[in-house]
Amino acid sequence: MKRIALLITAITVTIGAMAQQVETRKNSEAQKAKAAPVKAQAVQTPSKDEPTPANVIKMSVEKHDFGKIKQGVPVFYSFEIKNISNKPVVVENSYASCGCTTPEKIVEPILPGATAKLKVQYTAANPGVFTKDVHIKLAGITQEKIVYITGEVIATATEAPKSNN
Repeated sequence: MKRIALLITAITVTIGAMAQQVETRKNSEAQKAKAAPVKAQAVQTPSKDEPTPANVIKMSVEKHDFGKIKQGVPVFYSFEIKNISNKPVVVENSYASCGCTTPEKIVEPILPGATAKLKVQYTAANPGVFTKDVHIKLAGITQEKIVYITGEVIATATEAPKSNN
């Protein structure tokens, strides 16, 4: 009978110690969370003094329609970007909303009054109407410029197997 009482006491003490450790950990984590500085989320809204893409570049067109194109056949279009500011503009990055759209990176700075071409390739895997975003990130400017490509992909006819008659 003493053994059972000792066993029950040992189990009770162990459970109590474990519960106390869990509570200590929770309190410690809560204190760390309170002490940690809160990071502000980046907001894409520019301040009054910050330049925007509209202040420094002008696009020849904002949207290009390829019309009807064949499935699996690459098509290309070059968006013309003009620097309308009085300082060189650097295109930091250009990327698209999907892997089927590939813009080439503009490497050289665009001098004041000069133009550059952003060549975009689109290769459709699926038939149907499409609209794709192409993002242009300018150095020193938070807000991105977005241009669009659209069109309709026509399925390519597959050849029927030839018979040996």
